[in-house]
Amino acid sequence: MDLVFISAAFIVGYIAQKCHLPPLVGFLIAGFALNLYGFESNQTLATLADLGVTLMLFTIGLKLEVKSLLEKEIWAGATIHNLLSTGVFTLALMGFKYLGLTSLAEIPFTSLLLIGFALSFSSTVFAVKSLQEKGEMNSTYGTLAIGILVMQDIFAVIFLTASTGKLPEWYAIGLFALPLLRPLFFRLLEKAGHGELLVLLGIFLALVVGAGGFQLVGMKPDLGALVLGMMLAQHSKASELSKALFNLKELFLVCFFLNIGLAEKPTLTGFLLAIVLMILLPLKGALYFWVLNRFHFRVRTSLLSSLSLFNFSEFGLIVGGLAFKLGWLPGDILVAIAIAVSLSFLIAAPLSRKGNEIYQHTSQWFNEPQPEALNQRDSVINPGEAQVIILGMGRIGTGAYDEFYSRYGNICLGVELREDASKQHRNEGRNVISGDATDPDFWARVLHTGNVKMVLLAMPHHQANQIALAQLKKRHFSGQIAAIAEYPDQMNNLLEEGAHAAFNIYSEAGTGFARHVCDHLQPTFARD
Repeated sequence: MDLVFISAAFIVGYIAQKCHLPPLVGFLIAGFALNLYGFESNQTLATLADLGVTLMLFTIGLKLEVKSLLEKEIWAGATIHNLLSTGVFTLALMGFKYLGLTSLAEIPFTSLLLIGFALSFSSTVFAVKSLQEKGEMNSTYGTLAIGILVMQDIFAVIFLTASTGKLPEWYAIGLFALPLLRPLFFRLLEKAGHGELLVLLGIFLALVVGAGGFQLVGMKPDLGALVLGMMLAQHSKASELSKALFNLKELFLVCFFLNIGLAEKPTLTGFLLAIVLMILLPLKGALYFWVLNRFHFRVRTSLLSSLSLFNFSEFGLIVGGLAFKLGWLPGDILVAIAIAVSLSFLIAAPLSRKGNEIYQHTSQWFNEPQPEALNQRDSVINPGEAQVIILGMGRIGTGAYDEFYSRYGNICLGVELREDASKQHRNEGRNVISGDATDPDFWARVLHTGNVKMVLLAMPHHQANQIALAQLKKRHFSGQIAAIAEYPDQMNNLLEEGAHAAFNIYSEAGTGFARHVCDHLQPTFARD
């Protein structure tokens, strides 16, 4: 049976990718198709799905700053949206009930409130997966969406604790001692090297220390993985650990999406009710946009954040399953929620993927906040007198910046998504600002200076480089554009789309290494 699951997931996922949809949409469809043919989920698949979610939350924690959750747009935005959407959904369901919808006829108000609460959450798995595929996890709107999702996870823990009536064990207070173990965890990271031991350490910390420790004291295991990841986020190897766990996490998440499709056998009643629930989905997106706009974010940031959160959450299934087990909801409601969650993924996937296009076609409908009133995280950027702009100040971008500086002086401007990394570069004397190179408004400001003669696309994600390249060509940038790529087909794509030069980072690394050796060691070899 496991071979059938793997085969179906690959075939349908491959078809979805060829249809320009995220593979996860294919995994969902594969799960539903297998369910219709009589297949059911098994313990192995469910366990691997849980592992995928746990590792995903751990890797989110590795990239998350605790102080970001204390910003009012995160904690207040998530709280306001949760309260508003729960109220709106509950009122809408009551309206459907009084209009004579059979499925809701016998359901009391408290159960309708529970359904509304379940539908108010957005999927962490889906949003993170979509952001990673676009290379925009660290963008302004991406960090905003992730922060709101983390707050929702905290709300989920509070609800599950209250609804089951099970309080954490008295010795859960010992979790406050975890920060005291941080130096030990840091020491382990430093000694683990860069190979398979680092991967194994990551799994140990996420599943045993984090998830296992929290479960032992009666708390949600996934929250433990998230908290431990956040504790390690300041270590220099946190990013490397996240990348080391990436493929393993992605493989387990395939099981998660398959498992959703296999969760409940679709019924006609459940499907019809799911369609009713889908009618409420645009209200959810509109509420996200309205709330974020109140915090003075630009229209693009509010819109793209809302599209990333424009779905129902797998948490709805957890709430529905718990309520069904306690006799609060009938089985058809659980089926409807499962189908609605899956359908919301199918709808949200192309919307999230085409977020920039949607913004460009709808931006004229909205009024932008005045520049002086913009949220500090989303303020406009003045690139000054730079002649060379380097997008992505990782190792490659930093090396390029330093090389240009040594040859031509202070002519470069580096652009980095993460504010902490930008600040570190500025402390080291580089001219680096924090900005989102996939943001059309960012490029409109950059090119207004008229001084830029060259742009280097050095971002680690191919799609992010493609988006930036498209923005440059759209604005008829007359300077030169050079880009990095990991694979030959990516180099060809960049050249076809208008880049003047594309460089394979692996082959160029060898050339750079030889040049560095010759410059510093100055060997004397006899010519052949």
